[in-house]
Amino acid sequence: MQNLLSKIMDQSAEIGIIGQGYVGLPLAMAFAKKFTVFGYDVCSETVERLRAGKSHIQDVTDEQLSRYLGKTYFPTSNPEDLRRCDFLIICVPTPLSEDKIPNLSYIKSACKTIKTILHPGQFVILESTTYPGTTDEVVVPILEETGLVAGSDFGVAYSPERVDPGNKKFPIDRVPTVVGGINPECTEVAAALYGSVVDQVVPVRDARTAEAVKMVENIFRNVNIALVNEMALIFERMGIDTWEVIDAAATKPYGFMPFYPGPGIGGHCIPLDPYYMSYRAKKYGFIPRFIETSGEINEFMKMHVVNLAERGLRQVGKRLYGARITVMGLAYKKNINDPRESPAIKIIEELANLGAEVRVYDPFVPSIRTRAGVFTSAGSVEEALSGAECAVFLVDHDVFRGISVETVKGLMASPVVVDGKNLFAGGKGIVYLGIGKGSY
Repeated sequence: MQNLLSKIMDQSAEIGIIGQGYVGLPLAMAFAKKFTVFGYDVCSETVERLRAGKSHIQDVTDEQLSRYLGKTYFPTSNPEDLRRCDFLIICVPTPLSEDKIPNLSYIKSACKTIKTILHPGQFVILESTTYPGTTDEVVVPILEETGLVAGSDFGVAYSPERVDPGNKKFPIDRVPTVVGGINPECTEVAAALYGSVVDQVVPVRDARTAEAVKMVENIFRNVNIALVNEMALIFERMGIDTWEVIDAAATKPYGFMPFYPGPGIGGHCIPLDPYYMSYRAKKYGFIPRFIETSGEINEFMKMHVVNLAERGLRQVGKRLYGARITVMGLAYKKNINDPRESPAIKIIEELANLGAEVRVYDPFVPSIRTRAGVFTSAGSVEEALSGAECAVFLVDHDVFRGISVETVKGLMASPVVVDGKNLFAGGKGIVYLGIGKGSY
C-alpha cells in the first residue's frame, strides 16, 4: 500500500475507470488532469465515439475531452489495458428489476472482468450506488476467487458517487468525496487518491459506512419530496397554493429546508435508493415502512398527473381517449439531456394505454423509449403545441418558462394545461390545473 501512496504523490499512478457514463466519464476527466487514465467500457460504440473526441455526456464537453484524449486519457474496451492500472474504479449502473429488486449484475460483471487481470498491489474502488454490504459481500468474494486476499494483496474501498448532472456550480472535483476502505490502510490510500483531485475528502470508518452515506443522502431527499407531494395533494383540495406556502416557510432562517412538489422523481439515484435500502433492511428483519411509503407517494404523482389531464379535458367536454396530448419535458430535471427514470416515461405509457394521441417535446432529449413505444421529440415548442388539446408540463426547462399563456391559447385546439413544475400562474382563457396549486 505504501507503494501506491508514493505513486499518488509523484502522479505516476495509472487509473482504470470501468464504465464511461454519467459518473465514469466526468471522473475520468478529473483524474486525467494529473494521472494517466484508461476509460474502460464494454460498449464499443461508446469507446469509438470517445476516441473520435465526441462526448456523449452533457457535463463533459468535446473540448474538455480533446484536452486529455491521447495524452492522459485513453478510452478502451480491452480488459488487458486494465492490467497495468494501479487503481480500478467501478462506475457502472445499479438499476432495479421490474419488481423493485436491486440488480447488481453490472457490478458483478465488472468484478469478473477485473478478476481476469487482478494482481498484487492493485486497488479496487466501487463507486456505484448500492446498499450497505455490497463491497464486503459481493465485490470482495468475486475478487478473492483469484486466490489473492483483499486488504493485504490488493486494496478495496467504497466511495459513493455524487454526480449531479447539469450542475455547473458543483462539478465533480468541488463536491466533497466520502471514502471508506475495508480496513484503515485501504481508507488511507483511497482518501489520498481522491484527495489529489478533489477539494475535500471525508474518510469514514469502513466501506459499509460509506455505502450507508449514499443511501441516507438520497432517501432523505426522497422522503422530503414525498412529504411535500402529499401536502400538495391535500392543499389542492383546500384551494391553497403549495408553492407559495413553501416559499413563505423558507423565509424562516432555521429549522426548515425547502423541497417542492412535482410529477414524480427521476434520475439514477433518488427513485432507486429507497428500494435498495428497503431490500437490505428486510434481510435484517426490519420492514422500512416510512421509506416504502415515500416511494409509493412519489410514484403516485405520475398517476396524479394523468388524473389532472383527464379532469382538465372533462372541463372542456372532452375525454382522454382520442385526445391529442403533448407531454412537455422528457428529462428527469431541468436543462439536462438525461431521461433516466424520468416521470415522463410512465406518464406517456399511461396516457397512451388510455387511448390518448401522445406527442412529446424536449429541447434536450431527442427521443424517449417507453413500453408504449419510442416517442420522438417535436422540433419546436410551436410544433409540439400546435393543435394539441392538452399540454402536460413535467420539467421546468428555462425555455419553458418563456412560454406565455397567449402562446398556449394561440397554438392549442383546446388550451388545457397541466403544470407539474409551477411554470404558469393560471391564466385567463385556459383550463389550468397545477400540482399543488389549488383551484383557479
